[in-house]
Amino acid sequence: MTAVVVAKKLIKFDSNTFLSTMNGGRKIAAFAKRQRIFAQGDPSDAVFYLQKGKVKLTVVSKIGKEATIGILSEGDFFGEGCLTGQPLRLCSATAMTDCCVMRIDKKSMVKTLHEEHELSDLFVAYLLTRNIRYEEDLVDQLFNSSEKRLARMLLLLAHFGKEGIPETVVPKISQETLAEMVGTTRSRVSFFMNRFRKLGFIHYAGGTEGALQVHSSLLNVVLHD
Repeated sequence: MTAVVVAKKLIKFDSNTFLSTMNGGRKIAAFAKRQRIFAQGDPSDAVFYLQKGKVKLTVVSKIGKEATIGILSEGDFFGEGCLTGQPLRLCSATAMTDCCVMRIDKKSMVKTLHEEHELSDLFVAYLLTRNIRYEEDLVDQLFNSSEKRLARMLLLLAHFGKEGIPETVVPKISQETLAEMVGTTRSRVSFFMNRFRKLGFIHYAGGTEGALQVHSSLLNVVLHD
């Protein structure tokens, strides 16, 4: 059964309510914009579930260079490496917007996955979908131009192609962060963003420092050969 089929099968499953009523081992917390949820090197002893907001995952190299490796949205799990015996966090998680996050102790998560098949299906679907995304990211890096990679990243951030209504407005994200995620330079990102804006594919709400509105017409860049 594919991740998409599983996700559609569970579309009526209220994961927020289910996770909120687990017996012990979980805690719901609010995080303000830019607040750290966990840091690289912290003990890896819990899984997190993002109920509301957006979270950025980053890694720092031994020489101090930071890179953004992912941006999470409502309904995403993160920190699940603890379930495979990962002792320490390999990345940091920071709130990009005001967030509501559920922390589920490793022991409680393992027990619930064994006992509650609906949650197990949801979790497996999430992991399969994420692995497919990683494969697509690799193909994107190997075969597509930086312009196409940027367009695809903006569409993913706006949730185009996912179930439900796309979030056409993406919270403020720096061009440096986009460059890290796309695998190009900030100057190239700036050039393409200006081009997308002039073509009407995107526009900035409240000026270039505000949130970004992404239009479905940006798909033309991804689909064009």
